[in-house]
Amino acid sequence: MIAASPTPAQPCWQTLWREAVTDARELLTMLGLEQMIGQLPVADAGFPTRIPHGFIRRMRHGDPKDPLLLQVLPQPIELDSDRGLDDAVGDLAARVGHGLIQKYHGRALLIASGACAIHCRYCFRRHFPYAEETAAANRWQQALQWTRRHPDVDEIILSGGDPLALSTAKLSELTRELAQIPHIRRLRIHTRLPVVLPQRIDTELLDWLHALPWPTVMVLHCNHANEIDNSVAAVCATLRSVGVHLLNQSVLMKGINDEVEILSALSVRLFDIGVLPYYLHQLDPVRAAMHFLVADERATALHAGMRARLPGYLLPRLVREIPGAEAKLPVLGVKK
Repeated sequence: MIAASPTPAQPCWQTLWREAVTDARELLTMLGLEQMIGQLPVADAGFPTRIPHGFIRRMRHGDPKDPLLLQVLPQPIELDSDRGLDDAVGDLAARVGHGLIQKYHGRALLIASGACAIHCRYCFRRHFPYAEETAAANRWQQALQWTRRHPDVDEIILSGGDPLALSTAKLSELTRELAQIPHIRRLRIHTRLPVVLPQRIDTELLDWLHALPWPTVMVLHCNHANEIDNSVAAVCATLRSVGVHLLNQSVLMKGINDEVEILSALSVRLFDIGVLPYYLHQLDPVRAAMHFLVADERATALHAGMRARLPGYLLPRLVREIPGAEAKLPVLGVKK
């Protein structure tokens, strides 16, 4: 048994999840920003607020431009419906079974859960029909049947929502079934929970990860070094101790991390806690999030600035996802 469960003084992750702030007015009051309450859009611009208290504690009190706050605060500009798409990356066109998506050779993505511990305003699946398209809804059967019939698929990616929103018992149920498919060689888990709700990485989850029969990659999602506190560093160390390979992907966003110094500091901080920078994504053109978009010319200039500062292993690949492409594509600057 791996010792990492909550102590009596530390609530379990499910309690912390339930206690998340779901009212943007409460969030602003907690941060001493009551003057901004009148600027909030009606009904959270159609995408509900959810932020764990631990993530809020990392925000700068009284700072309306705090980069963590801006990732989760509803803005009136989100009501501009003339820009962006509901299905920005072509998920529905790539659907091959209930809750199962295949875009790239050799791997398939399973929508394990529609729930997230935090609602990021730039989320590329903020309009995704989770009620109809979550693989767990039919106990994984359609996804498992499709995978058995496709021996060229050797990697399963658990995504969502956030797959770690599921109970560990539910995750174990899934991986027991996957372990019966001989051509599966790797498991990848895309999750934001170790960053925004590190208490999710408890003893039960670590025991599950440690017992998995494949090499396991966990791709975190962290956009700014301020998201990483001691609790995040601790759970990353624990995850590594059970053999999980840790990578990070970020989204480049205007007003949040579109500075060479900020992006470089993130890469350095990630490596400090044992996480390798993997992707820096250009914003997916999702409706209600286009105000975060950084032009390609600036994006490539920022990436070049990082290259000049960082060793190659700390330089994430600058990419974008284009529906129908065979892989994520490098972002190229505008030629003059």
